[in-house]
Amino acid sequence: MKSIIYLSFAYAFSEFLLLLIKRSGKRKTKTRKDKGSLIILWLMITFGFACGFFLSGQQNHFLSDIGILFIIGGLIIRWMAILQLGNSFTVDVAITNAAKLKTDGIYTHIRHPSYSGMLLVVVGFSATMNSLYSVIVFVVPVFAALIYRISVEEKVLINEFGDSYLTYKVETKRLIPGIF
Repeated sequence: MKSIIYLSFAYAFSEFLLLLIKRSGKRKTKTRKDKGSLIILWLMITFGFACGFFLSGQQNHFLSDIGILFIIGGLIIRWMAILQLGNSFTVDVAITNAAKLKTDGIYTHIRHPSYSGMLLVVVGFSATMNSLYSVIVFVVPVFAALIYRISVEEKVLINEFGDSYLTYKVETKRLIPGIF
């Protein structure tokens, strides 16, 4: 149980750090069109954690161990994606002056790997809660918020990169390689 608490704090700290460091600034940004998606995502994650842990069942060590693997895997994927984007990554939907369409590295296989990583983290925490209700109140709202955010982001990317992004969109899946 302590490992889940430590992972919760590590995840919250890493996301808070991103919020402080990687928010788009007016001078280095060409386009900003977040449309409230960052706030919606944060509200759904907070709601999911609070309600999910409230509704959690008795701890199942097998599910907790699987959940911890998902959390760690999700964090690795999320941070790989963020590091590969470098200065182009922002927590709000924005195109920086340094932005170029990223189609190599982890982006060869999937268009939104940082969101895939985040979704794995959420699924992992949900598994540690050992309750179907926790899955419903955590994974479903965060997934819906991510789909909204991706639609906002893809409109901005199409406006910025045009046919190059549309071609890339046809060649890759959104969140899960080869599936979705």
